[in-house]
Amino acid sequence: MISVALLAGGTSRERQVSLRSGAAVQQALSAAGYNVVLLDTDCTDQQLLENEVVFSVLHGAGGEDGQFQTRLKKLGLPFVGSDAASSQLTFDKHAYRQKLLAAGLPIAKGARVDWQTYPWHPLAQKPHVVKPSDGGSSIDTFIIRKPAQSDLLAIEQSFKTHKQMLLEQLIDGIEITVGILDNKPLPVIEIIPPASGEFDYINKYNGATQELCPPPHVKPQLQEKAQELALQAHQLTGCRDLSRTDMIVQKDGRIIILETNTLPGMTATSLFPKMAQVAGYDMPTLTDCLVKMALSRAETAAA
Repeated sequence: MISVALLAGGTSRERQVSLRSGAAVQQALSAAGYNVVLLDTDCTDQQLLENEVVFSVLHGAGGEDGQFQTRLKKLGLPFVGSDAASSQLTFDKHAYRQKLLAAGLPIAKGARVDWQTYPWHPLAQKPHVVKPSDGGSSIDTFIIRKPAQSDLLAIEQSFKTHKQMLLEQLIDGIEITVGILDNKPLPVIEIIPPASGEFDYINKYNGATQELCPPPHVKPQLQEKAQELALQAHQLTGCRDLSRTDMIVQKDGRIIILETNTLPGMTATSLFPKMAQVAGYDMPTLTDCLVKMALSRAETAAA
């Protein structure tokens, strides 16, 4: 029986989400016939080396930014997901933006700002989004539709935590997300937040948001275009095995890319497992597929 080191938890602010992903993946891998050893970032190298492959669901800093991937590479352990360089690039939202801009992919207008420059920036005078340059799960993300009524005290507190944040034009339209599995696009999911709220941290995990697949308000040709863009972003940033790219479909049919996540959530309510399910991959099948990709890559490298 193949032994899989499952990394979950970590020290980032996304720890609780990571633990939930870990519980779901542990159950799925066990059902797929693997011996699963659950570990956290305080594990020793020896504990890792006692396993044949690593499956990490360490969301946020320390697990999703290339640091843990670098450690695993030094140990010579095969692992599921993107390598250190790709993880670092996509985790740094400013660097990611620059990469996509250079390639001509459609993204929103944006800039990296600090607390001193943010209130006076031209983009901040119009509907906009402020979010950390790194991190995920919509933590410390502010969607500002009426700048004159924004909660500046809360935003200032986030700047104290992150020093610099990403300021982007707020793009109105239909929010969608597209996963990539083994260089193939998964079905598109349309995200419909509650009528009185946004797709923020709370509404991501409280069941108030509708996540529909197939998307009822996105025409088939636009779904295909979104899948093409997701694959382009995946390949451009050097992702492997899996990723998930979030986008907005505007009223005129233009699609704007928001960001790419190399380590999407794997909880019971997460988007990547939902779209994989529509494509025919239940959780045991999905996790088995990912582990086999990592092992196959190691075998090819050793040949």
